[in-house]
Amino acid sequence: MASLVAMKALHDPDSALAEGLGAIRTQYKVPSAFPPEVEEAAKEAAQRQPSDHVDRTAMPFITLDPASSTDLDQAFAIEASGTASGSDLLLHYAIADVAWFVRDGDPLDVEAWKRGTTCYLPDGKAAQYPKVLSENAASLLPDGSRPAVIFTVRIAADGAVKLDGATRALIRSRAKLAYENVRDDQLPAHFADVANRIAAAEDRRGAARVDPPEQQVERDGDGHYRLTFRPTLLAEKRNAALSLACNLAVADALYAAGTGLFRVMAPPEPRAIERLRGTAKAFALDWPETMALADFEKRLDPARPRDAAFMLAVRRAGNGASYVPYTAETRPWHAAMAATYAHATAPLRRLADRYVVQAALAVANGQLLPQTVLDAFQSLPTVMAKADARDGQVERAVIDLSECVMISGREGESFSAVVTDIGENGARIQLCDLPIVARVTAHGALPGTPLTVRLLGADLERRQISFERIS
Repeated sequence: MASLVAMKALHDPDSALAEGLGAIRTQYKVPSAFPPEVEEAAKEAAQRQPSDHVDRTAMPFITLDPASSTDLDQAFAIEASGTASGSDLLLHYAIADVAWFVRDGDPLDVEAWKRGTTCYLPDGKAAQYPKVLSENAASLLPDGSRPAVIFTVRIAADGAVKLDGATRALIRSRAKLAYENVRDDQLPAHFADVANRIAAAEDRRGAARVDPPEQQVERDGDGHYRLTFRPTLLAEKRNAALSLACNLAVADALYAAGTGLFRVMAPPEPRAIERLRGTAKAFALDWPETMALADFEKRLDPARPRDAAFMLAVRRAGNGASYVPYTAETRPWHAAMAATYAHATAPLRRLADRYVVQAALAVANGQLLPQTVLDAFQSLPTVMAKADARDGQVERAVIDLSECVMISGREGESFSAVVTDIGENGARIQLCDLPIVARVTAHGALPGTPLTVRLLGADLERRQISFERIS
């Protein structure tokens, strides 16, 4: 089977996956707790009082996240530029100042380099930093002042972005708003305008950024489990545009300064595009032969289950993103963003962001980068690749498990499918009515061939589903 969904977006309210999730945590060595010396270092770090931060507590920062989130990396405020370029907007994007709490070489730092990222599972997460920091002292919660790095991003009428400045500051969030129930009158006046400008710029660049909706495991009336989609909320989409604007502006500033760590991704291979055409056929989606994938994606509506499932397949079809340090020979490029891109906005959840934030802060203020940051840029690609690989393995295992749970008990039933690819292990098939990809022996079949297959078994312990072709 193949995974079709982002791990942090899969929910399991009925605990249908509980036993299998425990086995996955063990198999992939997902940390269950922090060593005592790391917890102690975190408690000490949480007591540090900011001393290099200007007072920006009067600025009307707010946060916007899922209601349950407490590890808040970002807060924002928006205003008109008030200059001759009156159409410009200023996005003040505050990022948790993790580097203020974590000292190079201390137990927190050493453990963070071991973990690389926060690893998400439906029953909880293995955080990058202990809760006393990630969900308290360093999190931009609205219960007091917090140290942050404020990036001021100028956004032109056409959506072009530029880093106007960066400063270490104390901020005080006015409100912890949630995607699920936020009202327009709680948000800055220019919130929607910023998002619309960024989206228009993406369209002009030919970006193919895919944001599939969340999936969750649900029990139906017959006692079977199924994967269902939660449509992405409008506030969620607009909030993502703010993060994108900041990351693009930081990436451009770092590249212009001849330094940085960048997120890169190649476009899908032609063979992957052909598999996606088979997937579109399986879901009865009308994808004209002459239309590029990026243009077809713009037609998709994540509120429609088959469109949403196809969006998940697109995400899986890419070559995967990676990190590269600056080199003068090649401009780093992220195909989905159609731009030079960096990760700077989630330092509580990604190790690399802590160093990118420090670099952008130095560049914006005409300062030399600390040697520790320059050294980190050379080492981080390997460390982050290892963390990303672990997260990908966990993701695939969890979705394989959820697919087994979803289809278990239906042995002997027949399913319509379409061949999306042929390999040494048989034909890869996409079920037409369920977001499941599997392998089956299908001699003579070609990509695009419709099949009928029978479910032979769903092995929850091994997380494997087996089918046989019946026509």
